[in-house]
Formats: sequence, C-alpha cells, structure tokens
Amino acid sequence: MKSILLIGLGRFGRHVAAKLHELKHEVLAVDNNEERVNDVLPYVTNAQIGDSTNEQFIASLGIRNFDLCIIAIGDNFQSSLETTALIKDYGAKFVLARASRDVHAKFLLRNGADDVIYPERQMATWAAVRYSADHVFDYIELTKDYSIYETSIPSQWIGRSIVDLEVRQQHQINILAVKYEGQLEPLPKPDHIFRYGETVLVMGSNKSLARFLRV
Repeated sequence: MKSILLIGLGRFGRHVAAKLHELKHEVLAVDNNEERVNDVLPYVTNAQIGDSTNEQFIASLGIRNFDLCIIAIGDNFQSSLETTALIKDYGAKFVLARASRDVHAKFLLRNGADDVIYPERQMATWAAVRYSADHVFDYIELTKDYSIYETSIPSQWIGRSIVDLEVRQQHQINILAVKYEGQLEPLPKPDHIFRYGETVLVMGSNKSLARFLRV
C-alpha cells in the first residue's frame, strides 16, 4: 500500500482515484472545485479543497510523506506546470504529470515531473488498434517497438499444440497466456492443445506481431 497525493479531480482524476481505491492505496485528493472534491470522497482516504499553485497550501500537505504525487490537471496547463514545480520544491519523491501535447510534456519534465502520461493519446492509440482489426481484443504498448496483443487463434491452430506449431520459431512471438471461456492460463506448457474459441496473449516486436496478425 502506498500513500498517494492526487491533484486534479476531473474525469481522468476521478477514474484514477477509483482505481487507486480498488488497489487499496491511501489517497489524499485535491481540487479547487468543491463539487469535484465531494464526488470523489467515496474513493479516497481524505480530500481537500485548495489551490495547488498556492505555496502555503502545498506546504500544509506534507509532500515528503507521499510515495507518489499525481498531477491530473487537464484543463489548465499553467496550473499544472506551477503545481509540478511547487510540489517538487517541497520534496516530492516521484511526480507523475498528465500531458496532452509533447511541448507540455517537455516543460513538465523540465519543471520537476519524473514522468508524464498522455491519457487521450494512449486511449486513442488503443482504440485505433483494438477496433481496426476484428480479431484483436486488447493491446498494450510496451515500447515503441514491442507490444502485447490479445487475439483469436488462427483456425489452423485448432487441435494442435504450441510445440507442434513451432510458434516462436515460425512467428518470432512469445505466447504469454491463453484464455478460454473467461479463464486465463498464464505461460501455457509446450504441449498445450489449442481449442476453438480460445484467445492468446502474445508478445513480440511490432513487425513480428503485424505479420502474425495477418495469418
């Protein structure tokens, strides 16, 4: 369990709060909008109404006590930038900031952010990959060159085993898990026999995966 400071309670911030609650973390949520603060109360340990660009307010939060500080402000880049710099000055151990553009990310990193995320861009990429192919059910980008896909198995795999098909040698991909009727089997054995309706989680280079998905 970690102690987390979450600043900014718009749609993205509320979703983050709900997930952190599910993961059993202690969360202090902050926003300058009372309605947003009230909406997130069921999901956080504590919440405060305040201006995160105000030095006195930030000083009162005890920034050094948090394992992670998340700046989820999405509608005011200047406020996000000032908040990032301020909490870093007050000893934040790790600052994760939300960005919508590369130029924003550049300034956030210069002003103390340890890492940045692009929620809209990442979701747009996921949606484009997921819904542009009929047989892709999920997608995770690991790096710009490597990814994980959940995809249906080729029809010619049914009734045959992983070792028989020489999946790794033939396709240059690794099978991380198989899923059947909602049940996940991690790291299936080489003698696993594929069944109709089964899906696989495969990892590899994007080039290898693109070739495999055309099979």
